[in-house]
Amino acid sequence: MKTSQQLIAEAKAAIKEVSINDLHNALSADAETVLIDVREPAEFAQHHIVGAVNYPRGVLEMNIHNHPVVAANGCEPEMALAQLAQKPLYLICRSGARSALATESLQRMGFSQVYSVAGGMQAWLDAGFAVKQ
Repeated sequence: MKTSQQLIAEAKAAIKEVSINDLHNALSADAETVLIDVREPAEFAQHHIVGAVNYPRGVLEMNIHNHPVVAANGCEPEMALAQLAQKPLYLICRSGARSALATESLQRMGFSQVYSVAGGMQAWLDAGFAVKQ
């Protein structure tokens, strides 16, 4: 039996984590940066990064093909996933644990440019970066 902390540590060893500064730079440099907030809707409603789309960790895999970046094209889910897989995806949660698990899951789905934001929204807020409330 594994603890949640062991499971998270294993996920973090298998994924790419980026800092909040890396995310901030990506958002500033590229208007097509895809940011997915995997927190629960109530957490997202309190505050979130402008441009983030909320897909809670529990439904991420079932809904990712509906992301606005590809959904407007009206294509089949498989094609939408293939289009989305061409873009760097940044996943954020409160502290970096749920986003690490979600990143690992998306890697298993075939996404190769998917990153978990280390420290999550807490680190983002602590750094004084802007949020939408």
